[in-house]
Amino acid sequence: MATSLNKGQIPFRVKGQTNCVHHKGGQLDLYCEECQQLACINCLSSVHQKHSLCSLSELTTQKKEDIQNFIDKSEKIDLVQIDQYITVTDTHLKDNAGNFEKLSHQLKTQTNKLKLDLDLLTAEILSLYQQIEEDNTKLLQSYKQDLEMYSTQLKNQVQECKKALQRGSDIQIYDTGCDIQSPVTIPVKPALGTASFSPNQNPQGDLKQAFGEVNISGQGQGQAFQSRDRSVGTSAGLFSTQPQAKLKIKTPSTTQQRSNGRKEVTSPVDTLLSQTKMLGEWESLCGITSVCPTTDGQVWTSYFSSKTLTLLDRNGKVIQEVKHNTKIRDISLSPTTNTMWVCDWENHIIELVSGRLVHRFSYGEEPRCICITASNHVIVGMDKHISIFTTKGTLVHTTLAAGTWKPLVHAPYRISECPVTHNVAVADIDGGKGKPCVVVMDTDFKVLFVYGGEVPLTYQPTSKSGGKQFYPWGVVYDSVGNLVIADYNKKRVLLISGRGEFLRNIHRDNNIPRAVGVDKADVLWTVFGFNNVKLLQYSRL
Repeated sequence: MATSLNKGQIPFRVKGQTNCVHHKGGQLDLYCEECQQLACINCLSSVHQKHSLCSLSELTTQKKEDIQNFIDKSEKIDLVQIDQYITVTDTHLKDNAGNFEKLSHQLKTQTNKLKLDLDLLTAEILSLYQQIEEDNTKLLQSYKQDLEMYSTQLKNQVQECKKALQRGSDIQIYDTGCDIQSPVTIPVKPALGTASFSPNQNPQGDLKQAFGEVNISGQGQGQAFQSRDRSVGTSAGLFSTQPQAKLKIKTPSTTQQRSNGRKEVTSPVDTLLSQTKMLGEWESLCGITSVCPTTDGQVWTSYFSSKTLTLLDRNGKVIQEVKHNTKIRDISLSPTTNTMWVCDWENHIIELVSGRLVHRFSYGEEPRCICITASNHVIVGMDKHISIFTTKGTLVHTTLAAGTWKPLVHAPYRISECPVTHNVAVADIDGGKGKPCVVVMDTDFKVLFVYGGEVPLTYQPTSKSGGKQFYPWGVVYDSVGNLVIADYNKKRVLLISGRGEFLRNIHRDNNIPRAVGVDKADVLWTVFGFNNVKLLQYSRL
């Protein structure tokens, strides 16, 4: 309603109001063209006196046309354009998340690669140090023996001289005098291998150059990155060059290398023991087809036709048993939370929480094997594919892409994630065309290599099992990214590098290997037959 002008307030009409704000009861059926306001008949002699007015109905046609034009323009142009903007913005939101997820993945991959390269370089140099140390030890021990022999010979010669002087005949004195004219020569001190290392005191520039170029733009992020860059003392920018670490190694002469039987160091394989050590062996009271060593020296085990999950100590003593309502097919220990996960014969994925098996999700296909990743995702192996899920069962990635006619894996039996590169290794007991193999993929499920059991001729077995087909019944990564593979048919455990190169036979047995697991100290837990457990050490701790 209108307010009084006598009170110093401006009267106004509420939208939809039909009564005049100046004259009570007056109907608004006129329009003042000068004031562009609605008016009543009484306004002609007061508020809008001498103004040009017309009937309100005369404006209806034009207003209807204006309204219709607004509707047409809004529906055909403005709303269509806004919908396009919304669609494009939604695409940008998805692209934004995807782009930075991809960048983050590339960043982590490069970081892990550099870490692995540094680890390999360190292992190689340490191995070379050790080889030089061993060569020097042999040379010094031989030199010491020669000195002791020289000392003994010289002492004997001195005694002979004393005897000749005390009671020797002329002939004896003459002979003794001739002997000392040709004394025993002192051994020559060997040339030892040496090594020195000068650490890079300012490695930031070199690290960034090895890491790659980072380009950031938009609303000050680049300036912020540069500010952080200056804070670590690299004022020259991303590619500032700092003094590099220097390694100087001097080895014994070529002749000494050959005489000592020294071999040139070409890889960190020298960190492996020449022979595998047996740290323990016992018979389990329960059957075992899956093993998961814990961080405290114990091991979780399961048997493919049993409903029981069993925790054993290092000597095979039962610490805990957890009963399930159906048969357990495979188990996996989370490297992040250290909790046990289970896949069973009824397509359930289950987590062991506080001694109780808790259902997390189910899937429409039969799970054959399971692996929990460092990012706390669940990899499940199924017929002709493997898939990654969140812990709540949301599908993240799968090898079974739409329209794919040739699967990457056919019959996955065991899965393991590399703690260094986060690559995934799958023991495929079919492999396509009946050729079992180990398939190694990166985090995007791109196949890096396929290992079919190839070994050098010098490692070929001479037993009857030598002609049998390679059959990987188990696969697991160790702490440095090497792969331990249980070869079912040939009753052996193999070690290959993270790049697919054969390194050595870890162990042969009269029974078939059914399960392998590696603990944090790289001690290998291997099950032969169904219950013969062996703890094996194959590398220097």
